[in-house]
Parts: sequence; structure tokens; C-alpha cells
Amino acid sequence: MLSCHQATRLASDAQERPLTFKEKVSLKIHTMMCSGCRNFESSMNTLRKAMQGFASGDHKDITNNNTKKTMKKHE
Repeated sequence: MLSCHQATRLASDAQERPLTFKEKVSLKIHTMMCSGCRNFESSMNTLRKAMQGFASGDHKDITNNNTKKTMKKHE
């Protein structure tokens, strides 16, 4: 069984390289039982998607929408 430290390391590594079958299974088993590591893995995936969108230029709409929302809150 992986420790949380090992699980978060694998979740991070998975963003940069394909995990081995053993690593995938170990991470899956750990995240099925550990909500903290499951949340970390989910956050890593969300962050990766956001950064891919930012790199491709999709951030313009997000930035403009967030700016408009912020401006309305302060009016």
C-alpha cells in the first residue's frame, strides 16, 4: 500500500510521464481509499487542463469573464 506521499508523487509524475501498470494500480487502490489523495489527483488534472487551455489561447475568454464578474462585484 502506498503512503500519501508516494501517491501524490505518482499523481504528479503521471502528468509528465506514463505510469507503469503497477504504478497505476497502486495509485488507483490508494485513491479509492484516500479522499485527500483523490482530491489532489483531481486538482492536478484540473490544473493540467487549465494550463493547456491557457497555452492554447483559450484563457482570453476566461480572463475576460472573470474580470467582468469581479468588476460587477465591486460596483
